[in-house]
Amino acid sequence: MIFSSFISILEVVLVVVPGLLVVAFVTVAERKTMASMQRRLGPNLIGYYGLLQAFADALKLLLKEYVSPTQSNFILFFLGPVITLIFSLLSFGVIPYSSGLTILDLDLGILYLLAVSSLATYGILLAGWSANSKYAFLGSLRSTAQLISYELILSSAVLLVIFLTGSLNLTFNIEFQKVVWLLFPLAPIFIVFFIACIAETNRAPFDLAEAESELVSGFMTEHAAVIFVFFFLAEYTSIVVICILTCILFLGGYLIDITPLIYIYSTIKSIFEIFSVLMLYLMLSVFNSLELVFDWFISTLYFFTNINHILVYLVSGEWYGPNIYDTELYKLVTSKKLEFFALLNENHITKNDLLLTINSVMNNKSEIDTINIPNVVSNNVISGLLSSVILGIKASIMIFVFIWARASLPRIRFDQLMSFCWTVLLPIVVAFIILVPCILYGFDLLPNNMQIL
Repeated sequence: MIFSSFISILEVVLVVVPGLLVVAFVTVAERKTMASMQRRLGPNLIGYYGLLQAFADALKLLLKEYVSPTQSNFILFFLGPVITLIFSLLSFGVIPYSSGLTILDLDLGILYLLAVSSLATYGILLAGWSANSKYAFLGSLRSTAQLISYELILSSAVLLVIFLTGSLNLTFNIEFQKVVWLLFPLAPIFIVFFIACIAETNRAPFDLAEAESELVSGFMTEHAAVIFVFFFLAEYTSIVVICILTCILFLGGYLIDITPLIYIYSTIKSIFEIFSVLMLYLMLSVFNSLELVFDWFISTLYFFTNINHILVYLVSGEWYGPNIYDTELYKLVTSKKLEFFALLNENHITKNDLLLTINSVMNNKSEIDTINIPNVVSNNVISGLLSSVILGIKASIMIFVFIWARASLPRIRFDQLMSFCWTVLLPIVVAFIILVPCILYGFDLLPNNMQIL
């Protein structure tokens, strides 16, 4: 019982701590990216290339005195940021970083994520109301209206993905995209979903809840020091989670096609063999000792065979040596070596005979060369690391697009924000909710668990 509880705590720590570190570096990446787009330097003094700037900012806020308004509801004023951060971090619990690599593989994982992201709205509402400030209150009202409105668009776009996959399980939705990413059949829905994601995370150009020019800082106006850090972490945690969710639903999640790696591996192997032959001709022109050249060739052959094993292991995670391949290769080289030295002792061998012997070895080697890269990555450690890196790269690209949108687009008015949701995005989503099931039913493509009896 104690051991299982310790393992559960360890799993949470291993997910939450890197998540918070990612949030810290996302803030630095945003400031550096926006500085580059605006022809500024950005943070470049704290740490190498400004990488530790986020930790310096966090330390500054932690050391500041915590001040709360005298007329505020102290308990709710403090709980608001805490609730927002907690519900943002809870989203990491169901994210699959690889096949089977998740804290909790819920069958209703998508529903869980939507519920958790919706509950974070209460933290913003409580923080704005409890501050007893008109700016904070207006900011929380804006945020709540915005999140409730765009939550409908977000959940409707997710519903279309469920129509195709027939499951609310996140891992199943990823594995469903092995043939084709859902980005391609649902490209318009992806665009609508992405716009809703920006609005859900209160990011520019939809950051009306914290419009500095109108509401000072919106619902965060009266917060400072430690609890302001909570709001800051919650916002960027939501960005990371929503980008990962976008990758899971539309960009194949942690999936990767290893076909290009197979071609790269084959090319490297061919280059090694060509290099071996070129070095062989060079040594024949420099050294007169045929025995030395043949020994060098045998050593090189075994060396490149080991390189072959290492490359296969790095790509597929399977170690093939020593195996039947090495046994057959050893028998071949030994027999040819005995024939070669028998002729050498009788002084009946020339450079041409040596080349013919080596050519025979290479031909026979190609016949017994049965090492191929498997189509499925089978090593758990290698596949887990590779899948996690792929998911991280895709999420990083989406985070960059978030930053790009903030640096490029101006803030819109609140009435324009709501009008865009209800009069533009909602009709588009409703039209697709009608169109997509009709197409699936017409071509008999509905998932088995959604078939109409």
